[in-house]
Amino acid sequence: MEKTFIPYLQNGLGNLELLAKSVVEGFLTGLHQSPFHGFSVEFAEHRPYNTGEDTRHVDWRLYARTDRLFTKKYSEETNMRCHLLLDSSSSMFFPPADTVPDGVNKLRFAIGAAASLSYLLYKQRDAISLNTFSDELTFASECKSGAVHWHYLMERLSYWYGQAGQPTYRQTTDITPVLHLLAEKMHKRSMVVIFSDMFDRAADDPAGLTAALQHLRYRQHEVLLFHVQSREKEAELQYENRPHRFVDMETGEEVRVNPHHIREAYVERQSERQTALRRLCERCRVAYIPACIEDGFVPVLQSFLSKR
Repeated sequence: MEKTFIPYLQNGLGNLELLAKSVVEGFLTGLHQSPFHGFSVEFAEHRPYNTGEDTRHVDWRLYARTDRLFTKKYSEETNMRCHLLLDSSSSMFFPPADTVPDGVNKLRFAIGAAASLSYLLYKQRDAISLNTFSDELTFASECKSGAVHWHYLMERLSYWYGQAGQPTYRQTTDITPVLHLLAEKMHKRSMVVIFSDMFDRAADDPAGLTAALQHLRYRQHEVLLFHVQSREKEAELQYENRPHRFVDMETGEEVRVNPHHIREAYVERQSERQTALRRLCERCRVAYIPACIEDGFVPVLQSFLSKR
């Protein structure tokens, strides 16, 4: 986790923008810059002409005034639409904020990652929408670009970051109908970025999840699924060697067990579940990306850019 930035978030909600800017600034600037020429580009700057280069981009008017050769550089204008989807179900409030360093549970991690990605997209002049869901779509913004819209999204994320410290219970997850709904609402050829722990009904209905992801792909959307989890508490079951009471935050079901007695079988089962989800995404041509809260936000940006 980016230790330098988290303390700002603990004591003030308005500093999520600071986190996003701090993570992104200097991280692969000029993502969309290219030397393309033509109708849909805008002038960026001049640079000295090098012997042997194509003379089509020489600024002859500047040459007439200075008697020196300069080449025009352009920045390609993009109109990519990116839809950020955040799972806000009860399981995303795990681990409890008061039990983990910096108070960053899965939901706060997803919010911080979404804020960082939104700032990157905002700087590249791309259009962004923000959506939250549990067993239904609970919030949906317009997909727009510009500073006013970005600050509005950051206000929403900052508010949710504060609320993420107080767990909600019995709020289940069902991503399948949400994806079907958004597939029809979103403009074709958009990018869809999902942050979810995937503890939902889809786990018992892989055919339904497959159909929903294929619906997105049929509409020519590019889909990235960030599988958010705690490596220590969920993937590896690292708890003290004593009996514990585990409560399902979405269903309320309880079980009492010593984690050391079941860890080997549990880790194997978790690995099988993750492998099955990865293979399902591969069949649907969806990018599956594990995202552990202990690793911080930079790997999320790296994975996003590599998929771009």
